[in-house]
Amino acid sequence: MNRIIVANFWENKELKEMIADKQDFCFCTYAGGSTYRTFAKNLINDIQKYAPGISIIIFTDKPDDFTTFSHALVYKHERKGVLHYHERRFAIAKALSMFKSCMYIDADVRICAPFVRREWLPGITARSCCDMKKHFQKRMDNSNPNLTQVIRKYNFVKLLAQKIGVDLEQEEVKWIYEFLFVVTQDSGKELEFLEYWDKLALYCELKGLNKHPAYAMGLAATKAGLKVRHDVMDGIDFMDDRIEKIRISTGESQVDTKKTLMQAQYQIEYAKKSLFQEVKTKIITKIEYIYYYFRLAIKTVIQDYSFYYDSEVF
Repeated sequence: MNRIIVANFWENKELKEMIADKQDFCFCTYAGGSTYRTFAKNLINDIQKYAPGISIIIFTDKPDDFTTFSHALVYKHERKGVLHYHERRFAIAKALSMFKSCMYIDADVRICAPFVRREWLPGITARSCCDMKKHFQKRMDNSNPNLTQVIRKYNFVKLLAQKIGVDLEQEEVKWIYEFLFVVTQDSGKELEFLEYWDKLALYCELKGLNKHPAYAMGLAATKAGLKVRHDVMDGIDFMDDRIEKIRISTGESQVDTKKTLMQAQYQIEYAKKSLFQEVKTKIITKIEYIYYYFRLAIKTVIQDYSFYYDSEVF
């Protein structure tokens, strides 16, 4: 099994001094690619402003982009999968090697008000989660134009569950929205969670489910016996553009409340490019995808052929 090694150690004397006060909690995120590195810089500034004294761990492909952020703990990370979505597990593993609890927060999320410190219960505390079967049932009921795709994904997730010995029909499995959640040490169960997530992540990427780590996370937590609980997290006022749009449409939020932050996010994500830049980006993205896919295919054949290839694919 490809294990994510999580041990208590310090990288250097400077790092040891930075967290010598033995903080129990930190933030962490993964920022791969120029767009998300830019997002992460805003997030770091938000944390310095609204959560001073709390460390943030950044895993990124280009640490040199963060040399001016002395209050962030920045680590170079070379992508292990095909796309970036599951890579967040490495930032979490690092955070748990240094702190009792860590809040994973997507790099494109903004913090908007002073953060309220609190104690976190062992396991996973998620801002948004629900029963996995109910999640799929709701999608089947409400997305009939894409019903075939939803059923296909559900069958794939059932196969994922079988791969690690989880009965999706009988066991309580949570779907965990991966943009904001806390992981707290729980007698080693959190390490098992990371190990199962690691195997499922690679399997998902081989089979084309490169996005939405929510499925692999929920299954891994169930297999590891790691408790997953929902919490609205009143202590953190955040802005996620996807959620904010829903809040505005339902009247839960006023359009102008976080308009400036949403505009800033939009300008970063949809920055204007020349035709040459757009074509170049598409070509590079395609080449990278092919490279990382075949690298992963070779790795998994050698690592554990029976797990990754000896099964029916729905």
